[in-house]
Amino acid sequence: MISRMSCQKLRRMAVCSLILAAVASSGAQAQDANAPAKNNQYCTNIADAASDARFALQKQALADMEKEIEGRIKVLEAKRAEYEEWLKRRNEVLEKADETIVMIYARMRPDAAALQLMNMDEEIAAAVIAKLNPRAASAVLNEMEPARAAQLANVITDAPKREKNPVRQN
Repeated sequence: MISRMSCQKLRRMAVCSLILAAVASSGAQAQDANAPAKNNQYCTNIADAASDARFALQKQALADMEKEIEGRIKVLEAKRAEYEEWLKRRNEVLEKADETIVMIYARMRPDAAALQLMNMDEEIAAAVIAKLNPRAASAVLNEMEPARAAQLANVITDAPKREKNPVRQN
């Protein structure tokens, strides 16, 4: 962090260097033959202060970057926790479908299986459909009402429930 005193020193140095540049370019140095020596002496005198000010600015920039990185790490940790929770829920849903029940539904006619799965809890029905082979699952979903089939597909993919007219955000 740069103190007020350091900012004032930086401003003075900047003003002085601008004045020196203007004086050097306007030809006003002809009056004073020792002007280049004075300028060099001035630059030598403020070199340490300028170096300290530069170091302070760099230190502040690094501190700001560190804060930004810490913020990004927090966001990434939150996302990781969210994905772990999603995976946990997904595994719980898939565990609800016992292998014997899956085998029973796999051997049923698609229309009969669809009727029974439509009346089941959606998570259990989705778990059974997810464990069926793709051909049998598609046949069962084909026999269901489209809204219920879509609802079960959303549970299988863990898609969030959407509004009927979602607003797109760019």
